[in-house]
Amino acid sequence: MTGNKQSEAAPGAADSLNIPNLLTWLRVIAIPLLIAMFFLPVEQRTADLAATVLFVMAAVTDWFDGWLARKLGQTSAFGAFLDPVADKLLVCAALVMLVELQRVEAIVALIIIGREITISALREWMAQIGAQASVAVHSIGKFKTVAQLVAIPMLLFNAPLFGVIDCKILGTWLLYLAALLTVWSMLYYLLRAWPHLRDAR
Repeated sequence: MTGNKQSEAAPGAADSLNIPNLLTWLRVIAIPLLIAMFFLPVEQRTADLAATVLFVMAAVTDWFDGWLARKLGQTSAFGAFLDPVADKLLVCAALVMLVELQRVEAIVALIIIGREITISALREWMAQIGAQASVAVHSIGKFKTVAQLVAIPMLLFNAPLFGVIDCKILGTWLLYLAALLTVWSMLYYLLRAWPHLRDAR
């Protein structure tokens, strides 16, 4: 009996312990490290650079773990759950720190974080009623993500890059663009889900 139970449980455990999921876990671990950079007794420039490198490396693993999962055939239900959670936690943590550092306006961070919570809840509910295809990822959401993932490291770096690119100004405008796309994509998903929301009242 015990042997059979172990053999039945083992595949699920093995599915969650693969290279793509380990990369996703590294992205989760990077979150407290990124925050800690700004509380260590180091110069601000050092903290900015370290936080930028951490964020960029974590963002790269976001693409790489998905590619590996498909390449190695190691997709799993646990990975599908953990990957977007890690992404959202990383972005939210970085935005909160940027608000604390007075590099991002609180209202902009609130719009982006609020959208992530709202659409995540919407997708979970739509999945429960078997209508998840209605809120599948759209190109607007992808453009929003790209704008965020470029803007945030620029604002973390907070200094001229190569003596030419003003990361503070460019990052600020890109984050405004991301906030605009955030609202646009949220309205798009809500409109797509509206028939189901209306019938559920």
